[in-house]
Amino acid sequence: MNAEQIVGIYNADGGWRGELRYALGLISGGDHCSLCDITHGWNPLGRRGWKKACSEAPFDIKVIHRDRASLAQKEAASVLPAVVAGASDVWRVLVDAGELDRLAGDADALIALIRSRI
Repeated sequence: MNAEQIVGIYNADGGWRGELRYALGLISGGDHCSLCDITHGWNPLGRRGWKKACSEAPFDIKVIHRDRASLAQKEAASVLPAVVAGASDVWRVLVDAGELDRLAGDADALIALIRSRI
């Protein structure tokens, strides 16, 4: 079995259409992704706090859009956004959507929470 990976899954699709759809939904008050708030907010290049927190973390975390997540990753997450850990077809949720909401954009708190669960 491969080494365990940590993957954050956005509650948004990738590509320019997905990003545009998400931005329009956010402006209209419809869509929201608390993982997006942590990793980049309105900055398409990413928040400095997120980049710093990741560079200091004792593990690697990959973030992907929901249309790039495997079925096994989405099933483990149940509700998006979420952070999952695993490999191949065996995944478990580390941080669920409600917990991501409560972090209120705090990248350091997310890294600390993940660290406590791996």
